Order: sequence, then structure tokens, then C-alpha cells
Amino acid sequence: MAEVNRRKPSRLVIDALSEVRMLAKDPLRYRRQVLSLKEYAPENCTVMLLDDRSSRYVDLELHSIVHGVVSMDRVSREYGKTMRRVEVTKLRGCAFREGYHDYLIRRGGVHVFPRLVAAEYQDEREDGSLASSGIPELDTLAGGGLGRGTSTLFIGPAGCGKTTLALRWLMTAAQRGENSVAFIFEETVNTLMGRAAGLGMDLAPFVRDGRIKLAHLDPAEVSPGEFVDMVRESIEKQDVRAVLIDSLNGFLQAMPGEQFLALHLHELLTYLNNRGVLTLMVLAQMGLVGSAMQTPIDVSYLADNILVLRYFEVNGEVRQAISMMKKRSGGHERSIRELRFGEGTIKVGGPITDFQGILSGSLTALATTVARGRLND
Repeated sequence: MAEVNRRKPSRLVIDALSEVRMLAKDPLRYRRQVLSLKEYAPENCTVMLLDDRSSRYVDLELHSIVHGVVSMDRVSREYGKTMRRVEVTKLRGCAFREGYHDYLIRRGGVHVFPRLVAAEYQDEREDGSLASSGIPELDTLAGGGLGRGTSTLFIGPAGCGKTTLALRWLMTAAQRGENSVAFIFEETVNTLMGRAAGLGMDLAPFVRDGRIKLAHLDPAEVSPGEFVDMVRESIEKQDVRAVLIDSLNGFLQAMPGEQFLALHLHELLTYLNNRGVLTLMVLAQMGLVGSAMQTPIDVSYLADNILVLRYFEVNGEVRQAISMMKKRSGGHERSIRELRFGEGTIKVGGPITDFQGILSGSLTALATTVARGRLND
């Protein structure tokens, strides 16, 4: 109180209450001391009390005395960096955002990532506007292209071309003069660019001029709140019109629990859809061929469009197929087309009409001679 009288401060911090609690010894006396401190503080002075929770007793009575309570917590993971989160549990006289918010302590200060609430953003979708992939057959399969303000899920086994097709949409967007960003969890940026160049997609010029941004993320080091903040910053500050998340498997590893992935994705996808952004998501299934493939988490109901890729065997050769399973905004082709990569190009064949069982991996010819010739063509 003597220091308050002498300095007349606008901020008063007591670090920490555990020491005051030890000096008071008696709980009633401790409460009286805190009340007297609150009453003695100058009118324009903000008093901040720090408590490190070192006591085994939960001091809930103190929460009723103060105007606000901000709780900071650490969430340990079995592997990777410990996550930090903050929650405002009480704040008299004003509205606040409830729930947990991730934050980081790093060089430059404390960075808080407020929880995303998609309902706060106005719907800015462009009606009837379709984004082309630059491959006519693929656009035909997708009903003319993918609608802006929609989310598309590329699902299939490892190595079937999910990321490659998604990159094709980003490159075509860059050729139209639009900005895009790809958040990569699995492979490195150099590997991704080298693989794309081998299929006729030279991303280097677009990366240099900022049309395409490739951000490699470590799922063991990034928190969900930090990732959502990266996405928001790219949309609001860099005018990004297409976003790729490669893959949801890596994003799942960054979550404290897979039960929260659907909630995070729902808010994120609703936000991106409201901002008129084309969202592309890659999800790798466990297994390669057959009906025994499993999905680590079912998020198919969140996506507006679903493109399914599969391996199948014909004449002793492993081939790839693609089909559009779902499209909420408009019609689409319900056929199955063959997909081929190589010789610096991406080729999508015509509809396969003389075979069945392609998506299950067990190919059966309806008319053997005709079918073999038509598939080879």
C-alpha cells in the first residue's frame, strides 16, 4: 500500500498469490487481505493477481472476489511440443469468447490464437463460379469444375495421385492470376516441387512471384489454433483464393484428440466457404487394393465434393481410376475414368463402361474382348 501511495500506478501486479496465502496462514485472513487490497487500489488502477496453483486447495472463493479470471494451461502430448491454451472463465461487464484458445510463448512475445467462430464471417461465395483444373476430362467428371466457396476431399490409398490432382487445381488458379496456398504435413517442399515438375507442372515461377505459397508444417510442433491462424492470415492478408491441406492425416496428428478434428474442420471449412475460397483436402486411406481399406477418420460428411481414387488390376498391370462420388452444388458425371501419370503429363481417360468392380479393386470384364481393347485405348 505504501508503494501504491508513492507511485500512483495504473497497473498493479502481485506475483504470486501463493506467497500471500502462506503469509496469511489462515484462509479467512487471506480472503480479508485480498478484499482490502481490492478496496485500497486506486480508481484507475488495474490489479492483476497471479496464482501458480501450487496449493493443493482450489481457491474458488477468490474467483468470486475478482472481476475476471483467466486460466492458462498446458496440455502434454505423448510426442511433440507441449500445447499451451488459455481460457477466460469470467469477465464482468463485457462479452468475451468462451472456450480454449491456443497460444505460444516465443521470441517477440506471447501470441494468442483466438478460437475461430465461422458464423461471424459474412457469406461471400460467388454464385455459379467454377474453378477449372485445366484438364478437360477431369472438369467434365467434376461437372464443369469445382465451385468456389466449396470444399473437396481427395480420398484414396497412398501414391494414387491425390496430391498431384489437387496441385493441378492450384497451378491452374495461379495461371488465372489467383493466389493459392498449400499446407503440407507429409513431404518436403523440394520433393513436392520436383514431383510436380516431372508431371508437367512447373511450380517454381509461381512460387517465386507469390502466386503459390508452399508451407511445410511439422504436426509435432504446430497446434490446431496456430494452423487455423495461418489459414486465416493467408485469406485475409494475402487474398488467397484456393487452399490445399495435405493431408488431413498429418493435421490429425497435430490434434490433442481425433474427436476434436471434426469440430475444428467444421468451423474452418465453414469459414473458408463463407469467404468464397476453394478448399482442397487430401485424406490417405490405410491399405492399397481391395475392400479392406480403412479411413483413419470419417470427415466425408463435411466435404461438399468427394473425388475417390483407386488402384485396380487388369491384364497383370496395376492401374488407377478416379470417380466423383459427391457434389452438393450442381450435377456431376457418375462414371469411372482411368487416370494415368507419366511422360510429363496427367491423363484422364474416357468413362470405363465394360468393367465392374473397379472401385473394389476386383475387376470383372462384362465383354472380355471388347472391354480389353476399349480400356487399352
